[in-house]
Order: sequence, then C-alpha cells, then structure tokens
Amino acid sequence: MTASIRKIVVQVDEVRIEMGRPVDPPTRRALAMAVIANPYAGRYSENLDELVAIGEELGALLGRKCVEALGIVPGAAQSYGKAAIVGEAGELEHAAAILHPKLGAPLRHAVEKGAALVPSAKKQGGLGTAVDVPLGHKDAAFVRSHFDAMEARVADAPRAAEIVVAVVVTDSGRPLPRIGGLQAHEIQGTDGLR
Repeated sequence: MTASIRKIVVQVDEVRIEMGRPVDPPTRRALAMAVIANPYAGRYSENLDELVAIGEELGALLGRKCVEALGIVPGAAQSYGKAAIVGEAGELEHAAAILHPKLGAPLRHAVEKGAALVPSAKKQGGLGTAVDVPLGHKDAAFVRSHFDAMEARVADAPRAAEIVVAVVVTDSGRPLPRIGGLQAHEIQGTDGLR
C-alpha cells in the first residue's frame, strides 16, 4: 500500500420521496472518502509520482467500497465522480496528481466499463471543508438525468498535511428526472459521450 490512510469514511444516501412524490426505485448514491497523509506537504516538488500512484490505489479501493456500500454488482453502477480537498500545507496540483493521471482506470474497473470521463473537482481548505463531487453517467456523458453532485466532507480533515480523496458511485440518476435529452436506455457507450 502506497497511501498512508488515517481514516476511511463511507456513506450512502437514498432518496425515497421528492416534492411529495415517491421515488421508486429510490435513487442511491454512495460516497467513499480516504483521509491520507500528503507526502509533499510543506515543500515544492517538480515530480508528483508518489501522488499519482496513490491515486491509482485509491481509485480501486474507494470505487470498490462504493459498489459494496450500494450492495450492487459492478455493472449495475450508473454514474460516478471524484474529488479531493488538499490541506493548507499542500497545493491544488497535489489533488490533480491524485485525481487525473491514474485514478480513473481502476475506478472504471470497479464499476465495470466506464467509457465516459470521470467528472472531478478539487479545492484547498482546512478541517471540515466540503467539496461537491460532480456526477455523470459512467458510459455516456450526455445523459442529463445523471448530472448531479454529492457533498463530501470529513469533520476532522483535512489537517494541514493531509488530503481528503472522495469517490461517488450511484445506481441511478437524479430523483424524478424529466428534462429530456439522451436516456440511459438509449446509450451506445462507444465514445463516452452517447
């Protein structure tokens, strides 16, 4: 294991009623977060390979934890997203090193396929800082019913020399979607767009 993980937090939210109307089946989103030590805290480094490797490791771990929390098989996952919050002794590029070069491939494996880009967000902050993890359909970015977000926050993180890394996986789109566009059952899934 490359990452020095202080804690992992996993939660699921399930929407059953929206605007007084039943949501059947309920929409469910799973969030898995790892609070990790930032190996580059307090210093500039031209090479961020250690964070790139950590991203690869966490893509698999957090993606798997989300699928398990939803109680689904990987292929039943419908959308995903990723985000990171860097503590004050780090920099935004540390989040980018975790999220972009290698986190996506193992996350796609954890949810089976994933032709679309994984939406992402990053920010810097102190204890209790929240970030909205953007969501999109895993196989077709143009499926509007799956444009969503889930807030990620750990009350005691990130400490100055830590990074909070978050992954969200869903087994549905938004509750009661009705703005048209490409529907999930119309996905071709070949280009990540449609």
